[in-house]
Amino acid sequence: MTTTAIAPLTRHPAAAETEDRILLEGPHSRIKELWLVLRAVRDFIAGFRTLHFVGPCVTIFGSARYPETHPYYGLGRQVGAAVARLGFTVMTGGGSGLMEAANRGARDAGGRSVGCNIQLPQEQAPNRYLDRWVTSRHFFVRKVLLFKYSYAFVALPGGLGTLDELSEALTLIQTRKVENFPVVLIGTDYWRPFREMLNRMVAERTISPEDLDLMVVTDDVSLAMAHIQRHAIDRFGLRRVVITPCPLLGEPRSLRPGAAAEA
Repeated sequence: MTTTAIAPLTRHPAAAETEDRILLEGPHSRIKELWLVLRAVRDFIAGFRTLHFVGPCVTIFGSARYPETHPYYGLGRQVGAAVARLGFTVMTGGGSGLMEAANRGARDAGGRSVGCNIQLPQEQAPNRYLDRWVTSRHFFVRKVLLFKYSYAFVALPGGLGTLDELSEALTLIQTRKVENFPVVLIGTDYWRPFREMLNRMVAERTISPEDLDLMVVTDDVSLAMAHIQRHAIDRFGLRRVVITPCPLLGEPRSLRPGAAAEA
């Protein structure tokens, strides 16, 4: 009896050599697999060291494609400023569009602004309103960093990346992998199809009716902030605590005096 095997995918010469593409294209030699794992671990360590003293954060998701002239950009600035006034560090994916708008709003309000950037074939540069940022090679590393330091999540209008991050947040909360942190969707018209899809899931019993309570959808920024105040600050008893980095470990200083905080 003979057996056959399917040959591994042969990469086209023009294909972008991204770390995720290499990691996910199939089995490699044992040495190369170990090398890929160590590269991902290095990404995690760099992210942990960079962001350890920036929290507590609120992560704001949103499209990189909206220009500064779009009304959603102004909305993003409002949201970023309002989150900063609550005392949180604004965390985004670090790119352009609504991510930049949220970071800019935090800067407008005198708050702290950080980003978790991602390496892409078409290089995504960190926006100019970040106090600190880390650039990840892998999307899964980036998502861990976006969730690890945050006590609430705000979704502005966005595309597949925003939907992916929003769904990840809801799944983590639904499955109790993280605490029941508040999730706010800003833009009732934009998110209406998403809510309709969730209602269909309830009707088909693929999710529970109470899963709809995991999020608030609104156009009112002040209502959104009141929700975060009640379900994050008040619920978890957040308070500002100054943490001194250890110079012996080469830990970066706080963003500005008294800026580091923990729950």
